[in-house]
Amino acid sequence: MPRSSPTRAPTDHRIMNKTKHRALAATLLLSTTFAAWGQAGNGLDNLDWVEDKEPPPPAFSATRALPLEMPNYVSVRVGIDPATVTVGKDGVVRYVVVMSNATGSVNAVYEGIRCASDQVKVYARAGASGDWSVLPEPTWRDVNGNQPSKHALVFARLAACDVRVANRLDDVIKALQTQQKPRSAKPSMN
Repeated sequence: MPRSSPTRAPTDHRIMNKTKHRALAATLLLSTTFAAWGQAGNGLDNLDWVEDKEPPPPAFSATRALPLEMPNYVSVRVGIDPATVTVGKDGVVRYVVVMSNATGSVNAVYEGIRCASDQVKVYARAGASGDWSVLPEPTWRDVNGNQPSKHALVFARLAACDVRVANRLDDVIKALQTQQKPRSAKPSMN
């Protein structure tokens, strides 16, 4: 009885599977590349990146704010007003975060997150009166740095950013509503 060869000649079926796998890999590579190109000019590789002129602080509503799940040691309720969220062509996600304490006092901060550099900038603050006080020279600070509040880090990881790329506006809002990062988050192509 002749022994069968340990190596079989490729069949049409095996060749087709290999071809399908290569085509799938090429498609994934291209889609990742195009997603990155969608943010071209917004990444750290663009030394000429310039932030768009930020719009004035928007009107906000404490009752409209969607809560962020903050660490247990945070004693204030923190939320993002979804009507204030924008994703700029510069890749910056701008929003108003609303903070209220047990006595009902409300404060708000108008901020921007640049996902490409993992940084946050505070543009303006509003106290109990709701009147905005614009910072004269806001600066970028690390989201993960020594911040007085970790809300920017929580918002960036939950909704605003997909690694170092800004999510689309509808994905940001959905993540805030569900408190879950979108499963198929697609980066903003602005």
